[in-house]
Amino acid sequence: MPRPAPVAVALDAPDLDTAANWAALVTPYVSTVKIGLELYLRYGPDVVATVRGASGVEVFLDLKLHDIPNTVAGAARAVSRLRPEIITVHAAGGTDMIKAAVESAPTAMVAGVTLLTSIGEGDLAALGVPGTVSDAVRRMAALAVAAGARGLVCSPQEVTAVRAEVGEDIVLITPGIRPSGADSNDQARVATPEEAIKAGADLLVIGRPITRAADPGAAAAAIAATLRRAAGGRRGLARTAVQEVVIGHTGIKRCLRPEMCSA
Repeated sequence: MPRPAPVAVALDAPDLDTAANWAALVTPYVSTVKIGLELYLRYGPDVVATVRGASGVEVFLDLKLHDIPNTVAGAARAVSRLRPEIITVHAAGGTDMIKAAVESAPTAMVAGVTLLTSIGEGDLAALGVPGTVSDAVRRMAALAVAAGARGLVCSPQEVTAVRAEVGEDIVLITPGIRPSGADSNDQARVATPEEAIKAGADLLVIGRPITRAADPGAAAAAIAATLRRAAGGRRGLARTAVQEVVIGHTGIKRCLRPEMCSA
């Protein structure tokens, strides 16, 4: 079977059994499953082990921590015991908060959420944030990386600009991914999987186009095949093990868990 694709399937399920079933169906084809705030709050820490199951699929715990540094440090320390590969914090929490998360969760990759993909230019203006969406995302990205984040969450429309801002050693995670012809739902800044990979994304977050399909496993397999074709001889698919991301022709290795990566 081909290597799993660099896709994190968002398990926004109504109950734990459904989430576990979706995870079992998609894990032959994708590298990662994403547990969001709603599922985690409803079922607690046990949801991580239940979803991971015996497959060893990598877990992206997307709680978007955002509080004072001391509180985030305690929260990051607590969730790191569950051994997720990725945990998220809001970059808007500031330098000290991000540093606190990084120091408190040394076995996970801390990824800074730059700007939610549901936010557009009008929302920024209403919030009193100056500049364009791209400006805001780049500012947040630079701040998060300077504070120690090894990953960033940004929309696929900002991937190229963020890569230029932070360099090749940072893992870019992109929600707002919709296959051609799919409904954008509540996402304001979207792209197809092929567009995101070609722009330089490392891990694509895809939820409803897979989980609301009649056969989630088949939908995941189809997207994985599309990504293999899109990679071709250009940038190349990222290595799907979240512990070590290798980018095609550049040969650059972005190690999310340094102690587990080869030299």
